[in-house]
Amino acid sequence: MGRPREHRARLLNLRSAAGQVFLLQVVIVVLLVAATVVGAILQAASHALQQGRRASVIAAQSFANAPGTAAALRSRDPSAVLQPRAEAARKRAGMDFVVVISTTGIRYTYPYPREIGKKFVGTIGPALRGRTVVEQAGGPPLPAGRGTTVQAVVPVTDSRGKVVGLVSAGLTVRTVAALWLPQLPIILGSGTAALALATAGTTLVSRRLRRHTHGLSPVELAQLYEHHDAVLHAVREGVLITGADGRLLLANDEATRLLGLPGDVQGRPVRELGLPEPVMRLLSSPEAVTDEVHRAGNRLLAVNKRPTYPRADRGGSVVTLRDTTELAAVSGRAELARERLDLLYEAGVGIGTTLDVERTAQELADVAAPRFADLVTVDLLDAVLRGWEPTAEGWRQLRRAAIGGAQRMIPVYPLGEVITFSARSPQTRTLQEGRGVLEADLRQAHGWLEQDPERSRTALEGGLRSLVTVPLRARNVALGVVNFYRTVDSPAFEPDDLAFAEELAVRAGVAIDNARRFTREHAMAVTLQRSLLPRGQPEQDALEVAWRYLPAEAGVGGDWFDVIPLPGARVALVMGDVVGRGLHAAATMGRLRTAVHNFAVLDLPVDEVLGNLDDLVVRMDDEERTGGAAEDHEGVGVTGATCLYGVYDPVVGACAMARAGHPDPVVVRPDGTVACAGVPASAPLGLGGYPFETTELVLPEGSHLVLYTDGLVEDRTQDIDVGLERLRRALDGSGSRTPEETCQAVIDALKPSHSRDDIALLTARTRTFPPSRVAEWDVPSDPALVPSVRARCRETLRKWGLEETGFATELIVSELVTNAIRYGSPPVGVRLLRGRCLTCEVSDGSGTSPRLRRAATTDEGGRGLFLVAQFAQRWGTRYTPRGKVIWAEQVLHDGASAAPRLAPVDFLLDQFDLDQFDDPGS
Repeated sequence: MGRPREHRARLLNLRSAAGQVFLLQVVIVVLLVAATVVGAILQAASHALQQGRRASVIAAQSFANAPGTAAALRSRDPSAVLQPRAEAARKRAGMDFVVVISTTGIRYTYPYPREIGKKFVGTIGPALRGRTVVEQAGGPPLPAGRGTTVQAVVPVTDSRGKVVGLVSAGLTVRTVAALWLPQLPIILGSGTAALALATAGTTLVSRRLRRHTHGLSPVELAQLYEHHDAVLHAVREGVLITGADGRLLLANDEATRLLGLPGDVQGRPVRELGLPEPVMRLLSSPEAVTDEVHRAGNRLLAVNKRPTYPRADRGGSVVTLRDTTELAAVSGRAELARERLDLLYEAGVGIGTTLDVERTAQELADVAAPRFADLVTVDLLDAVLRGWEPTAEGWRQLRRAAIGGAQRMIPVYPLGEVITFSARSPQTRTLQEGRGVLEADLRQAHGWLEQDPERSRTALEGGLRSLVTVPLRARNVALGVVNFYRTVDSPAFEPDDLAFAEELAVRAGVAIDNARRFTREHAMAVTLQRSLLPRGQPEQDALEVAWRYLPAEAGVGGDWFDVIPLPGARVALVMGDVVGRGLHAAATMGRLRTAVHNFAVLDLPVDEVLGNLDDLVVRMDDEERTGGAAEDHEGVGVTGATCLYGVYDPVVGACAMARAGHPDPVVVRPDGTVACAGVPASAPLGLGGYPFETTELVLPEGSHLVLYTDGLVEDRTQDIDVGLERLRRALDGSGSRTPEETCQAVIDALKPSHSRDDIALLTARTRTFPPSRVAEWDVPSDPALVPSVRARCRETLRKWGLEETGFATELIVSELVTNAIRYGSPPVGVRLLRGRCLTCEVSDGSGTSPRLRRAATTDEGGRGLFLVAQFAQRWGTRYTPRGKVIWAEQVLHDGASAAPRLAPVDFLLDQFDLDQFDDPGS
């Protein structure tokens, strides 16, 4: 029981901090309770008055506007009629009184009948003018007792709006104690709880204070201070405490020693201590400092500064000082090592971001200057820049590939210049020895000076000081050299710098060699692909064409296109894309392009051409899988190849097209309108078993047919729909452009800054054969009519001015028509087309194709096709839905055919009379 009494005594002791805090809390709680009671009384009174006013107005207006009130006021005895009504209304509304008053202020009703007929106590003037009056007034006794009466006076008007009387209703506001007394227990209970909490809080604070001081008495605390003071002056770290007024309050022995302070410094202004300006400014400023290094005499001091009272107005700071003179050298080397590691990391990240040799060399120069050297130059072998394998024969002549740093103030060889190094130059030595060469003082570097004496003298005058030259090597083969220069404003190179330069060159050499190998492979792939693509436009009359091919930056792909002249003045258009990159994709593209040429020569329908290509790609895939493609090639198989194949016929102005997984071509009409061709989509090549659908487009003369690969309209940054919309905008209104202008406009609008895929674009403007250059007629199935066919052919050639071709053409037509009548089936037709060449076509309804054979001496037939082959430049067969067409072409030069090749024919003509050609049976 003794300890609780002792604790309470300490708590109630007003001299203690806990007792004073407890007393202050009691006063605050009492004041809060009193203020709460007063506020409750005032609030209750105000609320009661407001409620009484509102209720009085409502009751008075309700009774005044009740039916019959105005009529009762005009009756002979208003009191007799209104008294019972008023009392009933008073009781229903819970009012203390409802009084009806005449316009002269006489009561007609009152809760006590004896008060009827007396003068009303209150203001009636405004009510007589039609207004409502709310006031506090006293009057005769009421059933509720005496008190402040809140009453409302309202007018009673007749049907014409005339005031015929008044109605007053009111309440007596009882004592407000009845309203706030129920809240008093709550208020007192809250106050009691607050006092309890204050007592508990004070107790907890008192206990915590004692716990923090460990129950020490003032004497014990003084002793503890003395011990801490002894430690303060014994530590090997200087401590200074300054006040808010800039005076020095405390300086321990170590601080006095480090700063050379006199013995009587305490209390003196900091500015009078004679300290170095940086130290004095640091002690006088209010800012915090962390590990700043300042020089004081011959010492380097690490300084930390913090405010002594950060949350008070007393100000002041505490400063600690550490002598770091001996650690400066060690920390400097550590900082240099850290900077070198950072630079090596940046070199690993920043060198070799592209596969371009010159760009990689420039990245090396940019990384090293100015953090390692003031000037950096990179010189590479010509073979490296071209992508070839480097050899030692080119060491004496290097080409300047990159310059970084202060090349404006120091004369150096410009970019691209070939430099011939002397045998004693540091660059030649480093290539021969395979290690770096350090020239700490270029004024003593005789080999460097004799390389170019005039340029060397100017460079030394410009401030050049030292050089480190290091070979760039990869796979133990020298690629070039990198030269690091420093000026007189930087420390000269040391052996440690040479080791770092060699490490930097090793990383750069690998990146440059990778770029060189890519350059070689890219050049080989581009050369191969361009050799497989069309080198010039073929001679044909159907289309005016132009194309563009842009290889990807990261390596060529398998995009290809072709324009293939076909018999009958027709032209085949091809656009394809092989998935993948590099030599394998280019070689696969070449195989597919060759196959398309072969299928086109067979004059197959467009869907059959794609079907045959699909079979070919499937076989190629099978060969790749069974032949170990994963070891020999960049990818496995060629599945994913796409192709668009179309054949345009200028005679009818129509183009039959089919596509296998390829983007839909775009058609630009002569009026400039742009629309997709609407070629049905089919599966890509190589899936096997999927049909290809053909569509035929009727193209007016002057229409543009635009074929392209997906690299033009699709990349990682945009969807293909966005690219197609951009293509439409680029083609909009291009109906009057030439194909060359259209190609350039599309490339200018859609070419990406960095192409990740090949781009192939082919634009063809259609032409149509004029009717005057086409002659066709039907031939009845009668061999006797063959002479008439020859005569009609002769007449047509005469009109065209091609009489010199008459003999050969008649011979060709005669043989072909005779074969069609004899071995084919009706209907038989003949068509002559005059363009760059003269084309003779004979059609019939049979699907059997003739073939050239060698006839024996005793054979009666078999020589017709041989004659046709001799007189025609080329001949062949194409199949149609209604049969076949045998065609033969003769080349025209200046309007006439070339001289017929008669030498092998003379021998045959000697064996039988030419008159037999008039015989339908020949």
